[in-house]
Amino acid sequence: MQYIQQIIFAILVLATFGIAARKYKFVYRNVMLGTQEPIENNPAARIKNTIMIALGQKKMFKRPLAAVMHLFIYVAFMFTQIELIEIFVDGLFGTHRFFRPYLSILYPIIINTIEFLSLGALIATFVFLSRRNLLKLPRFTMSEMNGWPKLDGNLILYAETILVCCIFLMNSADMAHNSDYGFILSGLLTPLWGDTISADSLHIAERIGWWGHIIVVFGFINYLPYSKHLHIMLAFPNTYFARLSPKGEMKNMDDVQQEVASMFDPEAAFAEPDMNAPMPKFGASDVTELHWTSVLAAYTCTECGRCSSVCPATQTGKKLSPRKIMMDVRDRADEIGTNIDLNKTEFINAEQKDQVSVLTAENYDDGKSLFDSISEEELRACTTCSACMEACPIMISPMDLIVELRRNLILEKSQSPEEWNAMFNAVENNGAPWAFSPDDRDKWITDANS
Repeated sequence: MQYIQQIIFAILVLATFGIAARKYKFVYRNVMLGTQEPIENNPAARIKNTIMIALGQKKMFKRPLAAVMHLFIYVAFMFTQIELIEIFVDGLFGTHRFFRPYLSILYPIIINTIEFLSLGALIATFVFLSRRNLLKLPRFTMSEMNGWPKLDGNLILYAETILVCCIFLMNSADMAHNSDYGFILSGLLTPLWGDTISADSLHIAERIGWWGHIIVVFGFINYLPYSKHLHIMLAFPNTYFARLSPKGEMKNMDDVQQEVASMFDPEAAFAEPDMNAPMPKFGASDVTELHWTSVLAAYTCTECGRCSSVCPATQTGKKLSPRKIMMDVRDRADEIGTNIDLNKTEFINAEQKDQVSVLTAENYDDGKSLFDSISEEELRACTTCSACMEACPIMISPMDLIVELRRNLILEKSQSPEEWNAMFNAVENNGAPWAFSPDDRDKWITDANS
């Protein structure tokens, strides 16, 4: 029987990681659909961000209640990995509590720590379920959270509840069978088993908890890349590669910057243009034109809605929700990636349709773009105030995405409101958004001094 359990466990391990690897590879490839422009190199600052924000949860504590509850789940998750490693060893080699004889007095200390943290995580889980489904906090009931996003947020909390229950079932049944373990919380549960239950029944109960624990973990590993909870893994690379420039500072467009610089260079007027140079591209209209770190941010988004809850456009009834922008980018990346995997050759662009038979990111053209899911009204509502960037607990910048899409609308598609066009003309002609010259603007100074 023992060998059968080992064989079943080994098969489950291979199947779990084999199936999961394909989906994680899919996510990685989709992130790399973005452009590969160079990133500012400052490893010290990036490592600091990763430690303080991804690992240390620094930005979470701007909302203390949610932060403390999240901390219980986060720390419990980290410590439970110790017990999970032991379960892997026991499952593969047929042992039982492999670490106990080696860790001696440390073993019950570790397990007790895990149990107390797990109890805290269970309480936090009930709090989060209540906030989502009973209190219905506004940021969890916005339109983009209907359907799968709402279900996704609840499913992982249900799984967390089952996982903690399996831990206590496993440990309390084991404790009832062997009181020398010294597990405090499980020890308090052992009287519930009664005095008449047999050793075999306790062993079966312990096995149910043990298998239940590991099956939930295996399911979680495969569920993760379909869920917003992928941020558990991606928060670390996302904070490492996040922008280091000050919030609100917008990246200049190289082609525009060069054109402006040439206006101040008399020799540039006589320079021959490079006729072989590719046509410049302004902004982004699709995932493949965004920087890959922006696509990574979309997959990292926790859908917590903190960005939308502080966005002045969202709060004043505008259509814009920064969270929805991130979700739309991720969904579009999934759509493109799925079509590439299925090799839907009907989406090969017209120029290469007769030359190639494999659909790739380079020849992809399905006639759609991000503007099919993100409207002009949403993009124009953004005030570029950086509130969303400040609120995000893992340094995602919806504003950067919005700016790139808006640049494409204006410079590539010539789609901007008449009021904006008047402002653009005034800036070009007068160096300011007002429709009068710099001399007229400064005239009040002369008048004041006369």
